[in-house]
Amino acid sequence: MLRIHQLLAAGEFPNAASLAISLEVCTKTVHRDLEFMRDRLALPLVFVAAHNGYHYTEPVESFPAMQISEGELFALLVAEKSLAAYRGTAFEAPLSSAFKKISAALPDSVSLHLAEWEKTVSFHTSTEPLVNLEVFDRLAKAVGARQQLRIRYRKPGQAEPEARVVDPYHLGNINGDWFLFAHDHLRNDLRTFVPARVLAAEPTGKTFASPKKFSLQERLRDSFGVHSAEGDFKVVLRFHERVADYIREKRWHPSQELTELPDGGAELRVRLSSLVEVTRWVLSWSGDCRVVAPKELAETVRAAARKLLAE
Repeated sequence: MLRIHQLLAAGEFPNAASLAISLEVCTKTVHRDLEFMRDRLALPLVFVAAHNGYHYTEPVESFPAMQISEGELFALLVAEKSLAAYRGTAFEAPLSSAFKKISAALPDSVSLHLAEWEKTVSFHTSTEPLVNLEVFDRLAKAVGARQQLRIRYRKPGQAEPEARVVDPYHLGNINGDWFLFAHDHLRNDLRTFVPARVLAAEPTGKTFASPKKFSLQERLRDSFGVHSAEGDFKVVLRFHERVADYIREKRWHPSQELTELPDGGAELRVRLSSLVEVTRWVLSWSGDCRVVAPKELAETVRAAARKLLAE
C-alpha cells in the first residue's frame, strides 16, 4: 500500500494489472489493498476511466500512520526478539525484512518508543541447530508445494547416508529443534527426520495429496518430545526438595498431575507413548529425580547411571 500511495502521490494513474506486475502479487490482492486504502484509511482514491487507472482527487501529504496500541507495540517487540529462534534457517531473512517494513511504517513517536523498549526483552539459547540453509529451504518449499523429495539421510552413528524417497508433510520446531515429519516410501510409514541430518534433497518431479489423517498434535499428544507410538506408559517421578520448585514452575506435559510430598518434594505423573526422551530428562536431574514407575524406565536409568560411573 505504501508503494501504491507513492505512485498516486506522484500524480500517476496505475491500474490493478500494472500494480500486480510491479508488486509481484495477484490483481485480487491489489483490489483488496485499494479498497482498504479508500474505505478504511479514507484516502481520496478513485478510478479514472479516461486514464484507465487510479488517482487521488486531492493532494495527500503522507500515508496515514499505522494505528497501534501500547500492548500491540510490546507484542511486536517480543515477536522481533523471538526471531532468534529462527536464526540459521530459511525463515530468518524474510522475517527480519517483514519486521523492518512494519517498523518503517510506524509513526516516529511510536518508533522511538519501540527503540526505548529495545533493552527490556531478549531471547537467549545455549544451543543452536546447525542446518544447511539450502537443504532447509528446499524442505520448507517442498512441504508448502506438496513436492515429493529424494533425500540422502544419515542417522547418528551411521557411516554412510541412506537414500530415501519421502512425502514431506510438516516442518516443526519442537523445544528449539527442527523436525521434518514425512511419509517414508522405504518404510511405507510416517517417519520423523532431523533436517540437520539431511545431506541432500532433490524433487522427484512428483507431488502428493495433502494427508487428511495427519495431525502433528495428535501424533505428539502422548510424547515427551518427538518419539511416540511405542507403547502406553504411566510414568511416576519423585523430585527432591532441592529441585521441586523447578518442576512446579512449568507444565512439562499435557497429561501431567503434580502432587506435593510431605518432605517438600513433588511427585509428577505423566502418561507417555515412549520412554526414550523422558529417560534422558530424568538423568539430567543428577540424582534429584527418582523413578517410581514404570519398572523398565527405572532399569534403563539405573543402567545408564552405572555406565557413567564405570567410564
